[in-house]
Amino acid sequence: MPRYASSPWEYVLHIPHDLRAVGVARRTLRLVLQAHGLSALTEMAELLATELVANAVQHTKGPAALRLSWEHGLLRVGAWDADPTPPRPPTPHLLHAERGRGLALVGACSDEWGWQPSVACGDSGKYVWCALGAA
Repeated sequence: MPRYASSPWEYVLHIPHDLRAVGVARRTLRLVLQAHGLSALTEMAELLATELVANAVQHTKGPAALRLSWEHGLLRVGAWDADPTPPRPPTPHLLHAERGRGLALVGACSDEWGWQPSVACGDSGKYVWCALGAA
């Protein structure tokens, strides 16, 4: 039986508006999960983080950030971007489309997902997140 991290933790990786940042975010996530004994969640968490960070970089202007947190057996993966425009809700038919299926994929593969407006240090934007349980 895998031994999961028990103490809560949080990491934030600030990334530039650059598509190469998506790969950096994915590799960082892998290292964080391995360091905390959560390798079993890595594959799905990488997929979800890739979708969230790619959306933040491709569809907005300005910086973005990847946020990872662990508490009570729940991994939260999220992306912040400087654009306050709400994400478009996913629709089931997009899962089979070539483009525009990111949030539909996040919704289908995570235990839950959501978004919220974000105002920190005078900057507006939004935070889109999803959660994966350890079990």
